[in-house]
Amino acid sequence: MSSTVAKALTLLDHFTENDPEIGLSDLARRSRLDKATVHRMLSAMADAGLVEQRHDTKLYRLGAGILRLARIREEAFPFTSVLQPELNQVARETGETAHASLISGRALATVGICDSSKANRVSLVAGEILPFHTTASGLATLAFGPEALSRRVLAGSLDGKTSFTLTDPEKLNARIETARQTGFGETDQTNEIDVYGIAAPFFDKTGLACGAIAVATPSHRMSEELRSQIIGAVFRAAEAVTKGTGGKLPGRYQEIVRTTLSSLTGAQD
Repeated sequence: MSSTVAKALTLLDHFTENDPEIGLSDLARRSRLDKATVHRMLSAMADAGLVEQRHDTKLYRLGAGILRLARIREEAFPFTSVLQPELNQVARETGETAHASLISGRALATVGICDSSKANRVSLVAGEILPFHTTASGLATLAFGPEALSRRVLAGSLDGKTSFTLTDPEKLNARIETARQTGFGETDQTNEIDVYGIAAPFFDKTGLACGAIAVATPSHRMSEELRSQIIGAVFRAAEAVTKGTGGKLPGRYQEIVRTTLSSLTGAQD
């Protein structure tokens, strides 16, 4: 993919539920590109139906072409209908916010959320982009996803989101290896202060991780009992999503899960 095309497509990452419409100047500032370049990219994507511009405010928003592509994907690879009931169940079991993400190029895209009913909770935004190196979902996906993806992330820019973010490739690789051994990713305040994350990967037809089911909770509320409960819940949901979408659980992963669950049970006895 040419760098121009890649830069143009990254503009789409800035549109979220909280920011569904963005002006040219604002989008140029967020993308760190000059206005003329952003305008050319938006014009090309508008011709393809990926974005559209309101005539009254001149703000840009996602175009109908995105909806068409989303419908095609959902028809060919049913996901949402399988995913949401599992997220709802995880949120009920744990009392915390459950969410799911899919590999989307250079990061993870949030594709499903079920908020906790508690007043003090972690809130996410549908469509939010999650860095691989700062999130439990990212660690879980890198641990069991394509090796080329892990190499690319480790060789890329590891920006610090908080003072707890791992920005050293060797230390990050060690955390990925830990996730590979336990079957789940775990982070504490590496993406956002006072947010603790635990995630299990789900797999595609090739047996490679393509995303993750996660729970996010305020760090101060985490306990050993809650941690064990969340790990069991995300394992179960990730397996259900894998099977429900036609994916394949690697044999080695199933053994890893059994070992981890057994160790958690032993620790509680």
